[in-house]
Amino acid sequence: MTMATRSFLTDRQAEELHKSIIAYLTSLNLATTANTLRAELNLPEETFDLAKAKQYEGLLEKKWTSVIRLQKKVLDLQAENAHLKNEIENAGPLALSRKNQDPANWLPKGPPRYTLEGHRLPITSVAFHPVFSSLASASEDNTIKIWDWELGELERTLKGHTKAVLDVDFGGPRGNTLLASCSSDMSIKLWDPADQYKNIRTLHGHDHIVSSVRFVPANGTAGAGGNLLVSASKDNTLKLWDVTTGYCVKTIEGHNDWPRAVAPSADGRWLLSTGSDKAARLWDIGGTEPECRVVMFGHENFNLCCEFAPSTSYPHLARLAGHEKVPPANSAAEFMATGSRDKQIRLWDRRGQCIKVLEGHDNWVRGLAFHPAGKFLISVADDRTMRCWDLSQDGKCVQTLSGMFDGFVSCVRWAPGVTKDGLAGGDAGDGTPKKISAEANGGLQMRCVIATGSVDGTEGKVRIFAN
Repeated sequence: MTMATRSFLTDRQAEELHKSIIAYLTSLNLATTANTLRAELNLPEETFDLAKAKQYEGLLEKKWTSVIRLQKKVLDLQAENAHLKNEIENAGPLALSRKNQDPANWLPKGPPRYTLEGHRLPITSVAFHPVFSSLASASEDNTIKIWDWELGELERTLKGHTKAVLDVDFGGPRGNTLLASCSSDMSIKLWDPADQYKNIRTLHGHDHIVSSVRFVPANGTAGAGGNLLVSASKDNTLKLWDVTTGYCVKTIEGHNDWPRAVAPSADGRWLLSTGSDKAARLWDIGGTEPECRVVMFGHENFNLCCEFAPSTSYPHLARLAGHEKVPPANSAAEFMATGSRDKQIRLWDRRGQCIKVLEGHDNWVRGLAFHPAGKFLISVADDRTMRCWDLSQDGKCVQTLSGMFDGFVSCVRWAPGVTKDGLAGGDAGDGTPKKISAEANGGLQMRCVIATGSVDGTEGKVRIFAN
C-alpha cells in the first residue's frame, strides 16, 4: 500500500496522509488498527503522540469530502461545457447553414442583405425577374429602377411615365419575358428586358389612376399562352389586355369603388380583386365572359392588397377552415388573403367564408406574400414592420421584423422559383448571363429571397432579405 501511495505522492504528502489515517482510526477508538499501522509505518507514539494526532483529527474527512465536492463540480462543469458547446454549434454559421438548407422553414432575418437607395420618393411596388437576378422597383418619383439583387447594384433607370408609377410585374409568353408598369398617368407600359428595357408598347383605356397590374399565367385556358395582362383602376374597373397587340380584350365591372389591387391565380383562370369598397371579389375568367363568383365582406376600411394562397398551404388552411378534406393541389382558387387599412389580414375560402382574422399590425396592411412552401404568410404595413404568420399554428405571428425600416413599408414580394433549366422566359436585358441555378429535381427550386419597398423620410428604399 505504501509503495503504491508513494508512487503518486511526495514523501511529505504521504507522511501527512499516514498521520491523518492514524488520527482518524484513533478518533474511532480503533487503537489496535492504529497501532498496527504505526508499527508498519515506523511512527511510534514517541514520534507521533496523541497530542499531535489531535491536530490531524477531521483532516481525512475534510479532504475526502473536498474530493467528492470537486468531483461533482467537475461533472457539472463538463455538463455545462457540453451544453454551451451545443449552443455555440447551433448558433454558428455552420448550424445556420444547415437550418437554411431547409427552405420550407426559411424566414427573413435582419439585417437585410442590401438596402438599395436611389429613388427620390416612396417605393410603391417591387417585382422579381422570373429567371435572372434582376429586380424592378416602382416609385412615386415617376421612375422604375432595375437592380441586380444578388450584387446590390443599380443596373438602369426607366423613364417614361409622367406621374407616379404604382405597380410593376414581370411575365408574359414563355421565352419572351416582359416588364409591365402602371401609373397615375392612367397608362400601362410594357418594357422589353431583352432589348435594354425598351418601352415597346403603351396601353391606354382606363379613365383614371391605374393602381395594379399583373400578368395572367399561361397554365390555364384563360391564360392565352401568357399573353394576358390584368389591370385595376380608380375608374372602378378591371381590364384584360393582350400584350402582343396592346388591345383591351375585356373590361370587368362590379366594384362599387376603386379596386386598388388585383391578383391572378396560378392556373390563369381566376382573378382576385379588392379595394375601396371594402370587398374582395373572385372572378372566373375561364369562360367567354368574366363572371364574379364570390364577394367577400368583412373588412371595416379600404382594402389595399390581396393574394391567392398556393396549393402548398392547403393542408394548413383546410384545417383552419374546419374542412374534413384538403382540396386538390390542381384547384387554384381554394383560399385567399386580403389586407386592409383596418390593420387586419383576413383569410378566406372559395365560398367567401372568412376562416381567420390575423391581428397584430398597428397600422395599414400594405402587402402580402405567401411562403412558397405554404407554411407561412408574410405581411408588411405602415407600422414599419414585416410580420410572419405560421399557418400551421392557427395563424400565430411567429416573427416580427422591426427597427430596420425607417418608415411605412409599402410592398413585399417573394422571388419566384426557377425550373431545372431556368427557362422561365426572357433575357437579362444586357446579355449578361445571370441565370440562377436550380436543383436537378425536375421541379421548381425555391429561392429564399424577399424584397420590400418602403418610405424612408422623403425617399424610397428597397431592402433585400436573402438566405
